[in-house]
Amino acid sequence: MDNTIRVSVTDRDGKVHELDAPTDMGMNMMELCKSAELPVEGTCGGMAMCASCHVYVGSDHNLPDKSDDEEDMLDEAFFVEDNSRLGCQLHLTDELDGLQVKLAPVGN
Repeated sequence: MDNTIRVSVTDRDGKVHELDAPTDMGMNMMELCKSAELPVEGTCGGMAMCASCHVYVGSDHNLPDKSDDEEDMLDEAFFVEDNSRLGCQLHLTDELDGLQVKLAPVGN
């Protein structure tokens, strides 16, 4: 398929989901996970105002820098690691083909 990349998402139970992701619809990682019915809430609707789409990036992709809003939100999130990103801020582009992410644990 044209305009499609392959993304690997590991859920919180350790199960790997291989997803085909369109790159011509302006989708982000959070929206892709939600469309695959993975347990990602996206409470704020993708505005980097919550951390319910927190993921760990496991592949070595050249990702866009974190915005100030994303940095601020991750400062308040639980279980943050060096490879933490908000799924809503990872827009699906051809350059992300083969991206591997893992859903972060849910904080209390």
